[in-house]
Amino acid sequence: MPEVRLVGPNGEQVGIVSVNDALRLAQEADLDLVEVAPTARPPVCKLMDYGKYKYESAVKAREARKNQANTIIKEIKLRPKIDSHDYETKKGHVERFLKAGDKVKVTIMFRGREQSRPELGFRLLRKLAEDVQGLGSVESQPKQDGRNMIMVIGPHKKKAEAKAEAKAGRAARDAQANVDG
Repeated sequence: MPEVRLVGPNGEQVGIVSVNDALRLAQEADLDLVEVAPTARPPVCKLMDYGKYKYESAVKAREARKNQANTIIKEIKLRPKIDSHDYETKKGHVERFLKAGDKVKVTIMFRGREQSRPELGFRLLRKLAEDVQGLGSVESQPKQDGRNMIMVIGPHKKKAEAKAEAKAGRAARDAQANVDG
C-alpha cells in the first residue's frame, strides 16, 4: 500500500499514513489532499482548500510582478558636433533618466566625413560619462557600430529605490504645500 507524509491544514505533522487514510481524512475535514512535494520519500501531501490555495498563490504572483522593477533602456541620440547648450540639455535628460533608475543608451550618429573622426565620438561619450558619474556608471564602453557609436550608462540606484525615493519626495512636497497653502 503506498504511503504519504501527511501535513494537516494548519501545518502540523500528522505523520506517515496510507493514501486511502489520507483521502478519508481529507473528505472528513471537507478539504482537498494536495501533493506538495512529489519527489520526497515518502511524498508529502497536505490537507487544504485547493481553490483558496490557487487564488492566494495567484494573488502573491500578481503582487510580486507588480513590485518587480523592470529595467527600461532609454536612448539619447547625439551628433559629434553638438553645441554646448544642446549638450547640456541632452545631459539633463540623461540625468533625469538615471535618477528615475533607468539605463541610458547614448548613441552618437556620424554622417559623411564625420565617420573618419571617431575620436570625436569617444571624447564626447567620455565627457558625458564623467559629467553623470555621480548618478550612474558606464556599463558598456563606447564601441563603433556602423555609422553609430554606442555606450550604455546604468544607474547606481535600482529602479525600486528610485521609485520609493521619488514617492517620498512627492509626499514631502505635498505635505509642505498643504502647510503653506
